[in-house]
Amino acid sequence: MAPFSVPLIALAPMAGVTDLPFRKMVQSFPGVDLVFCEMLASWAIIHQAKKTLQRASLDHNLGPQAMQIVGNDPEMMAQAAKLAEDLGACLIDINMGCPAKKIAVNSYAGAALMQNEKLVVEIFKKVAGAVKVPVTVKMRMGWDHHHLNALKIAHIAHQEGLAWVTLHGRTRCQLFTGQADWNFIGQFQKSCPLPVIGNGDITRVQKAQDCLQSGVQGVMVGRGTYGRPWFLSQIATFLKDQTILPEPSALQQKAIVQQHFTETLAHYGKEHGLKIARKHLGWYSKGIPMGSTFRKEVFASDCSHQVQALIEDFYSRWHEAGPISVDQTCSAEVV
Repeated sequence: MAPFSVPLIALAPMAGVTDLPFRKMVQSFPGVDLVFCEMLASWAIIHQAKKTLQRASLDHNLGPQAMQIVGNDPEMMAQAAKLAEDLGACLIDINMGCPAKKIAVNSYAGAALMQNEKLVVEIFKKVAGAVKVPVTVKMRMGWDHHHLNALKIAHIAHQEGLAWVTLHGRTRCQLFTGQADWNFIGQFQKSCPLPVIGNGDITRVQKAQDCLQSGVQGVMVGRGTYGRPWFLSQIATFLKDQTILPEPSALQQKAIVQQHFTETLAHYGKEHGLKIARKHLGWYSKGIPMGSTFRKEVFASDCSHQVQALIEDFYSRWHEAGPISVDQTCSAEVV
């Protein structure tokens, strides 16, 4: 796991979510060991596609930042991994877990690769041989419950020199339905020759501790951070001294949201940045009184200045209403 500490607390790669502005927000809170950029298509990195390079943007003043590549051609993935390393990625992850139809069915990548172990060998060999930084793999339990071959893939990863595996506790065919199977993850790690990072349904700090009791060496959190960039820091604090930090106050959240909104506009430009920011504002406001009205107003506006005013008014009204118990973990239920 070197140079990372155990237990590792990491932000999962999420398409359309973990862009540079969001990663900046997550890493502005203490205790976060590693964050991932959005999933990057190998061919797009090689062809220097503008949108992909934007997704791969790094701020070298922040902490460790990794990149995840997706594809099905070993040579192309190796080239993409080297380019990602040259861009500053401290670690390269190979995507063998994405269940989306566009990736796993139409492109025969992501979780589909688990169905072809010979191809997996070649991908691991080529990618690991192309870079000096650690290479890891993120995968699912298998394609479906009749083909649970994650442990076989893990042994191949060990054979080809990968550093660790991240296992999501669902099959590809489950997509995000049902519950992540942490019993499977716990049994998997007992036989896995590499360190295991667990992933799936971590939306509360106590859940992270429960997951670590399965024996994994760390947790990777995805949807649990929707609208809660402070969540990984809450996990880190709880694991350190069992302190459950409260959700930030209304005024603290206003400052966080305003900063995130400003960073997003600066990164993408006002017009496109506003479109990107809307979903984050939707997640931030989940579970807060009058959040539904706020979201309707935000999605109806095409003016960044007006949205800034809406943010100011929404959070100020929440603050003025006094202490109100809210459950913002509901934002993590949005897929």
